[in-house]
Amino acid sequence: MARSGAVTFKGAPLTLAGEAVKVGQQAPDFTLHYFEGGLKTITPADLRGKPTIISVVPSLDTPVCQIQTKKFNEALGALGDRINALTVSLDLPFAMNRFCGAESIKNLRSGSDYQDRTFGKNWGMLIDELKILARGTFVLDKDGKVVYAETVGEVASEPNYDACLAALKSQL
Repeated sequence: MARSGAVTFKGAPLTLAGEAVKVGQQAPDFTLHYFEGGLKTITPADLRGKPTIISVVPSLDTPVCQIQTKKFNEALGALGDRINALTVSLDLPFAMNRFCGAESIKNLRSGSDYQDRTFGKNWGMLIDELKILARGTFVLDKDGKVVYAETVGEVASEPNYDACLAALKSQL
């Protein structure tokens, strides 16, 4: 299924592949890759047991994505190991690791959907025309149920940080 006009980029309508994730449903499946002394994977099963925030960005090589990642990193510092926190894009794991190291991003683990795009397709976040992820945020409870979902309507805009963080904190 494709959702034509689901988001825009600088005003131009774009199509998102897959169904939109809705509050109340179980987190769809994915396999993300990250670099930590070697390539490793993250799946929804790895996130169980703690509330989780997932920040989705088109690319950490763009200004708005960098702002989003830095703002969440700063806001999540006080929550420590009581939560899981991911930033997800199609950037290669090595590039994500390099950016996070250079910018001291320590409160979010980077997860790359580059290999099979299961996150983008299963979460309805893959922009068909551009083959990158749309911008959005999700919060899961400790059992992996979606309690907050935002797909930002204009890809070049920032998400609603306050609403996302309030949903996360409500799960603590």
